[in-house]
Amino acid sequence: MDLKLVGKTALVTGGAKGIGEATCRLLAHEGVNVSIVDRDAQAGAKLGDELEKQGMPALFVEADLSDPANCEKAVKQTVSHFGNLDIVVNNAGVNDGVGLDRSPADFMASLQLNLSHVYAITHYAQNALKTDTGVVINVSSKVSVTGQGSTSGYAAAKGAINALTREWAIALAPDGVRVNCVVPAECDTPQYENWFKTLPNPEETRAAIERLIPLGNRMTSKEELAAMIVFLASPASAHTTGQIVFVDGGYTHLDRAFSHAHDKW
Repeated sequence: MDLKLVGKTALVTGGAKGIGEATCRLLAHEGVNVSIVDRDAQAGAKLGDELEKQGMPALFVEADLSDPANCEKAVKQTVSHFGNLDIVVNNAGVNDGVGLDRSPADFMASLQLNLSHVYAITHYAQNALKTDTGVVINVSSKVSVTGQGSTSGYAAAKGAINALTREWAIALAPDGVRVNCVVPAECDTPQYENWFKTLPNPEETRAAIERLIPLGNRMTSKEELAAMIVFLASPASAHTTGQIVFVDGGYTHLDRAFSHAHDKW
């Protein structure tokens, strides 16, 4: 299927690793110019060089997005380098475990880390997106719907991202700009793998989580998240906007009783 993305330009935050990396790779394979925005200089430069060597135009922008000035810089560098900006993927974020026991200052810092850049990047990109009838895809988390009990800052940020998806879908509709949101639950990423490694019995914990995922009793792959992001970025979803799409093997919404009672769906 031709997704008609050749020659488009995408800016992907948190693009050096995990879901962001998989998204950059898939966009590049679809003929998209990719701007990899990340604070990890080593991983970002490595991915950018790899794509360039394969003949896929890529730019790495090193940026700590908690500073709005760096968000503006990332957008300007992308437009200056490629000449256009058609797709923004707001993917950067980390479950920092800032719960209700932490101070209000810690909570606000968590929002700064996980939410402020989503607004800033979209704010600075909006004129280019309007010019090119572009697309915004936000990446949220199942904790915005389910809660987790120990991550107030991250949950609040992701809940706000869900709300902003629909707010911006309305605000930008007159200019033809579409805004959608992709929601992972238990996704197999390096960040998750690092968390498993801190546990006494990582394999046992992983197996317990996977038994709760109805479709296939397995974690979602980062490539599966990327596939949905790229689809929503393409003209194949030309009349889809304001949607919050769960790519989670049924984890968030399907009845847990069955998952607990059976090892296999």
